[in-house]
Formats: sequence, C-alpha cells, structure tokens
Amino acid sequence: MSAPFSPALFGFLTDLKRNNDREWFRENRDRYDADVKEPALRFVAAFSGPLRKISPHFVADPRPVGGSLFRIHRDTRFSRDKSPYKVHVGIHFRHARGKDVHAPGFYLHLEPGNVFLGAGIWHPETKTLLRIREAIVDDPARWKRISKAKRFRDAFELAGDSLKRPPRGFDPEHPLVEDLRRKDFIAVRNLSQKEACSPGFTNRVADGFRTAGPFVRFLTEALDLEY
Repeated sequence: MSAPFSPALFGFLTDLKRNNDREWFRENRDRYDADVKEPALRFVAAFSGPLRKISPHFVADPRPVGGSLFRIHRDTRFSRDKSPYKVHVGIHFRHARGKDVHAPGFYLHLEPGNVFLGAGIWHPETKTLLRIREAIVDDPARWKRISKAKRFRDAFELAGDSLKRPPRGFDPEHPLVEDLRRKDFIAVRNLSQKEACSPGFTNRVADGFRTAGPFVRFLTEALDLEY
C-alpha cells in the first residue's frame, strides 16, 4: 500500500503560507492540483470502504466541488484577515443527512506542523446543542462510559469552546456540568506529517475514527439520526 500523501503536499502549503496571494497561486496552480487536490480526492475515494465499515451513514464524497474536500479558498467576507487561501487541507466525512460542516462527522486536517483527526460536531446550532445536552442529562451513565473510556481518552482529547457559566435551564451543580458547558463536542487526536506520508496512514485514520465511533454515535443518536 502506497502512502496517500507526500512531503510535496506540506511543501506546497508551506510555500502558500509565505505567498498567500492570487497571483502566486495562479502561477502554482499545477502544483496545487498535482500535490494537494488530486491526492486528497484519491484519499477520499479510497476511504469510502473503510468508512462504510465504521458506519454506513457517513459519506466519503470525492467530488472536487461540494464533496468531502473543503475548498482551498477562504471566506473573507467577515474576517479581518483577507488572505485568499487556506494554508491547510480539510477533509470532512459528514453524516449523509447533514448539510454542512456543522453536521456530525469525522475530520482529517493536514497542515505543516499540525496534522490531526477530529470527530464529533463543531459549532452546532442552538437547537442541536440543546438536544445533545439533554441527551447527556437523560443518560449520564452512557455519556460517562463513552466519553471517559480509557481507549478513547488515550487516543483523543475533547476540545472546542465552552461557556463560562452553566447553560440556562441546566443544573449548575450537575456532576457533568463541565460537559454541559461545551459549545463544541469535538474529539481530537494529534498525528504527524511523517505519519501522513507513510503507507499505513489510511489504516491509522480508520483506526482512529473507529475508536471515536461510540462518541460520534452518542451525538448522532442524540439528534435522532442513524449510526
């Protein structure tokens, strides 16, 4: 099995960070296509089988536009940073009934010096967040069993933003109040560029997502979605 990514991907992203403008990107578009976009789309296509074994309800979509691979262009409309391009590769395997990045899913991030797996829900809307919190309160034993499982916590760390105070309508003395304060329900596992460029990386990603499966299942089922 060949490595899904090469050092050339990270080399391009490093150069892009130093030259984040449209003219440079236009002159180096062939590099982007050959070293970044095409390997990422091949990875997505190849990962459909392993993903199906984890859950048949999450999608590996290799379309170049609108699929699992995030576009390289940044949305600068509401940002002070007007750099036109992202300096990382993002791949999101979201739930089949999800419409955007805020749906339950599995995520792969490739950036020089910052390679990681993500699993869960990032920035869910208010109604979604409420349902997850209610699911934790309704079945705290299951949430603790899943979120504190040794195999899961040895591999992943819970990350994301949290409220400064307990959410309105929930007991501020609840034993799981730290989790109820979460605004993101994301688990992150850090990897390395060397691993990303190794032949076993696809299996490593699949193993990571499989380990995070019960965590994603809890969140998915809290929203009455299939896992």
